[in-house]
Amino acid sequence: MKEGNDDEIWELRLYVAGQTPKSVQAFANLKKICEEYLAGKYRIEVIDLLENPQLAQGDQILAVPTLVRKLPPPLKKIIGDLSNTERVLVGLDVRRV
Repeated sequence: MKEGNDDEIWELRLYVAGQTPKSVQAFANLKKICEEYLAGKYRIEVIDLLENPQLAQGDQILAVPTLVRKLPPPLKKIIGDLSNTERVLVGLDVRRV
């Protein structure tokens, strides 16, 4: 039996500081993971803290890149370039369907 709602959209926010290699890699890794595990059920919002530093406060961002899962609750955070797929899946609480 699957958990959660099949129509659930995952809202993910990736906080970066400019187009650094680590930020670009984090986005590429996130996109790949989402396509494989959440195809058609996710939204990624990239927030560049060089352009909008005030947005770091809302999600209490202390390091970049940081990924924040806004939906489904509860809120979860992962710091780093997201290169360890298993760690990202566990951190986001993504299950294979």
